[in-house]
Amino acid sequence: MKKTLVILALLFTPFAFAQDNYPSRPIKLIVPFPPGGATDIVGRLVAQRLQEALGQPVVVENKAGAGSNIGSEQVAKAAPDGYTLLLGTIANATNMSIYKNMPYDTLRDFAPVTQTMAAPSVLVVTNALPANSLKELIALAKAQPGKLSFASSGAGGSPHLAGELLKLRAGIDIIHVPYKGAAPALLDVVSGVVSMGFKTALSAIPHMQSGKLKPVAVAATKRLAQIPNVPTMAEAGLPDFEVSSWNGVLAPAKTPPEVIARLNQELVRILATQDVKDRFAAQAAEPVGSTPEQFRAYIRSEIDKWAQVVRASGAKID
Repeated sequence: MKKTLVILALLFTPFAFAQDNYPSRPIKLIVPFPPGGATDIVGRLVAQRLQEALGQPVVVENKAGAGSNIGSEQVAKAAPDGYTLLLGTIANATNMSIYKNMPYDTLRDFAPVTQTMAAPSVLVVTNALPANSLKELIALAKAQPGKLSFASSGAGGSPHLAGELLKLRAGIDIIHVPYKGAAPALLDVVSGVVSMGFKTALSAIPHMQSGKLKPVAVAATKRLAQIPNVPTMAEAGLPDFEVSSWNGVLAPAKTPPEVIARLNQELVRILATQDVKDRFAAQAAEPVGSTPEQFRAYIRSEIDKWAQVVRASGAKID
């Protein structure tokens, strides 16, 4: 009996010791998109600050593909020890409905740590379109059903589903034009090939300032400091219309609560620093810093919201 107890102690003590001394080795942060994009920029900033706080290397690895599913699946199946993390995004909510065969379940297979940031989308129209407000845009679309179009960075992404949500909520018939990326989608709205689109404020503001794009409304609960004269969708006539390109840190499910708590504590502190606030503001984004419970509730609400849009639109990706 005594021998059995000694063996059990030897088996469980290292795990407990590892938790008490977390982290004791490098941490991997998977960014499920290519280098250089908005998500990658946030991931590298978070990794750098977290490395300084924890005293261990935090290495960013880009694992792009399948709308973020490749990198997300890798983390979902990783050891739940806090050494492999994911910078999850809105795609982890929308993909639950848009993909027919998902390799993971966002709510079941991840332990939320904290939401890091939110970057509301802005509905913009090409300068040639005779509409200067959401009311005028909806009236124009209703007068010309099937004539106006909206651009997206690809089928199933948040710009696509935001357009589908607009169709449903405003009762209009506009055509979806998917592109292979946000940059070509934006350029064709600027040039007038496509009528409108939901874009990040960061990418759209330079074209607004040059007069090549007209902002209609911000898909957020409050106006953006960078474009204070642009109303929210609610102020413009469509209440409860929020589309945000958010991201946040997720760990594999069953990661020890004390590890989640340590990561949350450090990340919330980091996100509250003025330096990080300024860096996010330069991306037309805001830091969040939620509790794990708040982040889980937000993810659940996003999954439910976009599932309704996907069902109504019939959008699917094999």
